[in-house]
Amino acid sequence: MINTQPLLLEPKALQSLIGHPQVLIVDLSGPEIYNNAHIPGAVSLSYSDIVASQPPVMGLLPDEPSLSKIFSNIGLTANHHVVAYDNENSAKACRLLWTLDCLGHKQLSLLNGGLTAWNSAGMPTNNQAANIHASHYQAKTDQTAIADKVFIQQHLKDPAVVLLDARSDGEYNGEVVRAQRSGHIPGAVNINWIDTIDNDNDLRFKTANELITLYEDADITKNKLIITYCHTHQRSAHSYIVLKSLGYPNVKGYHGAWSDWGNDPNTLIE
Repeated sequence: MINTQPLLLEPKALQSLIGHPQVLIVDLSGPEIYNNAHIPGAVSLSYSDIVASQPPVMGLLPDEPSLSKIFSNIGLTANHHVVAYDNENSAKACRLLWTLDCLGHKQLSLLNGGLTAWNSAGMPTNNQAANIHASHYQAKTDQTAIADKVFIQQHLKDPAVVLLDARSDGEYNGEVVRAQRSGHIPGAVNINWIDTIDNDNDLRFKTANELITLYEDADITKNKLIITYCHTHQRSAHSYIVLKSLGYPNVKGYHGAWSDWGNDPNTLIE
């Protein structure tokens, strides 16, 4: 039963899973929010723990020893179904899910709408820290979910590959400069990640029909390999999970993203 949970989980469905020994609920809201009120039984994980940096490149996937330690500290095991949430637009929670997907950990769910939807539904919270039993999680990277600069350069003219730029219009067009160079990766299509969120429905994903139309109108179709990127692969991790929730079978995330591409004087840009 636990293994059949959907990638996108509604508050009522999560409430029924609280306390299940095979479910690990992870809160990425930050310690101040967590200490005030969180979903009962949830463990707190700092976003900074699941990203690494090699300035000026940010938002990299940490190495296997670091991830092993981080996930062991919150008691994660290979048998756990992880449910992630945060108190914002779910981008941090999605980055955790992408990270676990990179490790071949497939038992994953996102709380649709995060803490906003949970509170709006009148679900219970408390301020009691979870009782964590440290584990011995062994992180082993699976390249299926990962794209890097070399991979993208090899596929820039591949018609079967679509680059999805999840940044703002200004960043995509080069008007907003956040790296040594501005613009976008050649051929990339721009769908601002925020356009996939329903602000009138407690920050949930928009409906599947709305999202599929949004993507297919941009020629982002299920028969292609989709590579998502933003500036540090936080916003584009959200796009990654949106696509996976819609059944897109071949999706990769470019960690480092524009902070990697835009700070390299040798990469092509538009």
